[in-house]
Amino acid sequence: MNAKIHPTAIVEQGVTIGRGSAVWDQVHIRHGTQLGEECSVGGKTAIAYGVQIGHRVKINSFVYICHGVTIEDGVMISAGTVFTNDRYPRAATSDLRRLLPSEPDEHTLTTLVREGATIGAQATIGCDLEIGRFAMVGMGSLVTRSVPDFHLALGNPARSVGCVCRCGRPLARFAAGETVSIDEIACEDCGLPYAVRDNEVIELGAPG
Repeated sequence: MNAKIHPTAIVEQGVTIGRGSAVWDQVHIRHGTQLGEECSVGGKTAIAYGVQIGHRVKINSFVYICHGVTIEDGVMISAGTVFTNDRYPRAATSDLRRLLPSEPDEHTLTTLVREGATIGAQATIGCDLEIGRFAMVGMGSLVTRSVPDFHLALGNPARSVGCVCRCGRPLARFAAGETVSIDEIACEDCGLPYAVRDNEVIELGAPG
């Protein structure tokens, strides 16, 4: 499969790893997970079973990705990020006499990270939500609701405070409770043009 796998990594049966990907030291990838081409999985990261990961995804060290998470192409997940998939987790039954199973059930919720998004270091990502295309989640943020495309979300809980370009540079800031509309705005770094309509970011000339 032309992938680089560190000898200390644990890759269970049924895992698919695409061409040119690298899995570093003490990573554990559970069965049924699909990792695309040209990805990097940093040391001590744990990826649960059945996770879907696209191409050219960069996952730093000490990341935990649980069952129910789908990650599209070109996503950056920084060190120490934790995903969750159960809104009301318990270890045992209510009488504490039986350990609950870890297999997914009707309470297991999903998370979708859309293409090009970035999740900053030490972020915690809730479940039953979506992180939009080229969105950026600031380091240490607690994400409890979906983040729109190109939005910058910060804090605990995370809130949209502005929007960013495909290249990651800031485009505009949003004041609390403010609705922003801008006919056209260009990134000062790469020049790509956008419009903002009621806080929705619209690409006017995406790269081909």
